[in-house]
Amino acid sequence: MSDDYDYVLSKIKKSSFRSKFFLSKKDKEYVLQKGIDTIKKHTEDFIINRLAEENPKNDGKQTPMKGHPTFIAQHATATCCRGCLYKWHHIEIGKRLTQEEIQYIVNIIMLWINEQMEKENL
Repeated sequence: MSDDYDYVLSKIKKSSFRSKFFLSKKDKEYVLQKGIDTIKKHTEDFIINRLAEENPKNDGKQTPMKGHPTFIAQHATATCCRGCLYKWHHIEIGKRLTQEEIQYIVNIIMLWINEQMEKENL
């Protein structure tokens, strides 16, 4: 796990799969409607409830590909399952996430969402 979020994101963005994700106009409207603080709270809740356990239920399939900006961001930032967290962020599999790891995951997701909010939709 690296605290250099920009470096980690720059590596992930080079992935052809990860670079295909973006926030749609509808997703951005949702973020604006709810506010960034609410989106961050949702993100924290999703990580705690879907990823934090040592063996999350349906691991590898627990994060939908649509339905909430955080879900899209999780796929874009490789924070969607424990396997991706290990491969891209070196967060150990088979143990409960620490508060520091949860905060790291939330931070990288929110950084990506904020970057997306600044981009024009095509």
